[in-house]
Amino acid sequence: MSSLSVVLAQRNSIDQYNVSWTSQSKNSSESMPCGGGDIGLNVWVENGDLLFYIARSGTFDLNNTVLKLGRVRLKLSPNPFADGATFRQELVLNKGHIEIKGTTSSLSANVTVWVDAFRPVVHVNVSSNKALKAEAAFESWRHVDHVTKGKENNANSYKFAPPGEVKTLKDSVQFAGNDVVFYHQNGSARSIFDVTVQQQGLDSVKNQLFNPIKNLIFGGGISGKGMKPGGTYRGRYLDTDFQGWKLTSTTPSRTHELVAALHTAQSENITNWRQGLEQLQKDAINSAKTAQGKTQAWWKDFWDKSFIYINTSPNSPEWQVARNYQLFRYMLGCNAFGKYPTKFNGGLFTYDPSTTDSTMRFTPDFRNWGGGIHTAQNQRLVYWPMLKSGDWQLMKPQFDFYLKVLKNAELRTEFYWKHKGASFTEQIENFGLPNYAEYGTKRPAGYDQGMEYNAWLEYEWDTVLEFCLMMLESERYTGQNVAHYVPFIESCLTFFDEHYQYLAKKRGSKALDGDKKLVLYPGSGAETYKMAYNATSTVAALRTVLTRLLELPATYLTPEKRTHWQEMLGRIPSITFRLFDGHPTISPAKLWERINNTESPQLYPVFPWGIYGVGKSGLDTAINTYRYDKDVLKFRSHVGWKQDNIFAARLGLTDEAARLTLLKLGNAPRRFPTFWGPGYDWTPDHNWGGSGMIGLQEMLMQTDGKKIYLFPSWPKTWDVHVKLHAPYNTTVEAVLKNGQLELLKITPESRRDDVVNLLM
Repeated sequence: MSSLSVVLAQRNSIDQYNVSWTSQSKNSSESMPCGGGDIGLNVWVENGDLLFYIARSGTFDLNNTVLKLGRVRLKLSPNPFADGATFRQELVLNKGHIEIKGTTSSLSANVTVWVDAFRPVVHVNVSSNKALKAEAAFESWRHVDHVTKGKENNANSYKFAPPGEVKTLKDSVQFAGNDVVFYHQNGSARSIFDVTVQQQGLDSVKNQLFNPIKNLIFGGGISGKGMKPGGTYRGRYLDTDFQGWKLTSTTPSRTHELVAALHTAQSENITNWRQGLEQLQKDAINSAKTAQGKTQAWWKDFWDKSFIYINTSPNSPEWQVARNYQLFRYMLGCNAFGKYPTKFNGGLFTYDPSTTDSTMRFTPDFRNWGGGIHTAQNQRLVYWPMLKSGDWQLMKPQFDFYLKVLKNAELRTEFYWKHKGASFTEQIENFGLPNYAEYGTKRPAGYDQGMEYNAWLEYEWDTVLEFCLMMLESERYTGQNVAHYVPFIESCLTFFDEHYQYLAKKRGSKALDGDKKLVLYPGSGAETYKMAYNATSTVAALRTVLTRLLELPATYLTPEKRTHWQEMLGRIPSITFRLFDGHPTISPAKLWERINNTESPQLYPVFPWGIYGVGKSGLDTAINTYRYDKDVLKFRSHVGWKQDNIFAARLGLTDEAARLTLLKLGNAPRRFPTFWGPGYDWTPDHNWGGSGMIGLQEMLMQTDGKKIYLFPSWPKTWDVHVKLHAPYNTTVEAVLKNGQLELLKITPESRRDDVVNLLM
């Protein structure tokens, strides 16, 4: 490392972005995120008690609500967090944990809350200068069955169309020896899977369909060193009644340790689940001496891998942008090894909903827009930034989600239309079928069973293609073998090729238009331009994915396959254009019937598809679209999933990109600065954070093939130290100060000639 690099490493430490508070919190909305592996905690201290919610990836109940596992409450006596005590709570990013300190005139105590990055275990470590008594309680609001009504069903897959009474079943919670053991068991009871399969006429192939809900059991066990059961109690937190199970220390001590081991399995037998939990608890004991060190090493590597430091005065708007980029990346890192993707509508860090919307006095399990529902146009914004940040490991849960449901998507195509290919609608369940409510419960007689009867979602098939491109890009960035993803990509492409020829043959005698191109009708330009003919978002998606598939190394495709996909590429129609005040712009489609939402898919050829952008032909037309298209202007915003900041960055519009990024990545109106939202979805809004990350990355670096453009839309006055990843196993580290490039480190060095500094 050069001397300059050493100085910069010392100056630009992730520690500057630690979040610290010197007063306790009012309620769970003022909580701090903590996590690792696939676990998320909301941690806060309220009225002298330490509390945290526990969430984990993949905890779906029969209604496809993502249930939290429960809440933990820790009381210490004498209490170092009593009124008048000096207090400090800090998220220590470099170690991935939270430290809480309390001091009175004669007592001081430190509490560390951390999650093992490699096994599903939560740790709470207490140390103090005097012996303390400890009382740890597991609190559950699911101690009784709970009927969900009205908007509360937005947390599950029935949403606005429940077929009858919807009930969240109670958990089993009990003392087992000196532990509290808790679990939620779906069993084989009728679930949203069964209701959806019946609704969509698929009962005859039901036994072939992947079902992630049946026999799912999730929960865990809480134990404390030197602690024993201390009875139960009832209470109410905010809007929700609960029951608590207490563990109390047998003797006062200067150290206490609380461990929560979590286990999830699909099993018909609770005995098997318990055995799995016991094995995990033994593993946690055996690894106790090394687990924390290995977890901290994982987080250190996470921060060394990639970073963006904007070197302005602390708490300036520009400094906040970089700090919040890093904080949100931390939140994403907490689901590095999840079996299911990070949800766009809150991730692992939702909390009591009435603190977000006072009309929603529901349980802490609530999040708007469902739990097991996968909304691709939102999810994509959570996962795109992981390429340039080098967090390829974190993309696996999202990619694996699609592999799990691929067969179901292919089966429905074959069943309804008798052709090949995977049909993925927008808003699918975690088993790959259209969401029950959005599919439509009041459908006209004879309406195509494969279609959603839905003004927003009808014919919106193309959102899955962004994940196809992510898979292909992961090969280009990392060089890793992606052969196991190729059949998925091919199946998605096959659907478009066969389905639109199938639809054309239903309308008339020809499968293609007069130019031998596919007729992509009916289609959809996002949710906005409906009943579209050759929607630009679909045309750009198919062209880009096919081109990238054909660019894979020769070993991935046989000559016959390569010819087949080249021929399909030749059948993709061209993007269409229109004029605004004499300015040529990209049209959202060739034709459309109505406008239904507020997206700007006419700019999707800019992002995500990268057909237009800095250094590419047609840039002026794309800029015209951003500046003159009346719909684009009307729809412009920084809120939620809006991606105008990304468009501006990709188009080299520096001032506009900076303006929108300051809005997008500015502090949230909550105590923790990246708990944005609800926007159009829920809090913390993860597609808000993801789109902010993407835009900031694109301001700093864009790539085109092997070409790397530095600072394509970066203000010269923003001093920055950045390390990002580029295709072909390349990392780019640069320091810009006073508009001058002070450091440029390219790894491998052989890629230096591919770098173009656009500020020179």
